[in-house]
Amino acid sequence: MAQDFKRYTSNNVGTSAVSIHTSNSNDTIIGISLSNVSSSAITASCYVTVGSDDIYLVKDAPIPTGSSLQVIDGGAKVVLQNTDVLKVQSDTASSLDAYVSVVDAISA
Repeated sequence: MAQDFKRYTSNNVGTSAVSIHTSNSNDTIIGISLSNVSSSAITASCYVTVGSDDIYLVKDAPIPTGSSLQVIDGGAKVVLQNTDVLKVQSDTASSLDAYVSVVDAISA
């Protein structure tokens, strides 16, 4: 079966959490890049909301000016099931760009 690769993005994320991807099947996240686009250091969080629980992949991670953070690397993967929501947030207004790579609809 062919895999369906998708990408999801959000730019200028600030202090309110932003939903990057809501799973409507069994999906696998194969990459998350968070980039600081501000003129000062920031901290960023990335988490999955499962029901009413927030499960952090990284919380308040420092990202220096002009740098990025690879939340998933080294071949690691994160599985999302139906209705799970991937979210990102920064401690500074309009300071974070997010790029997420997903394999959609992995067969169960």
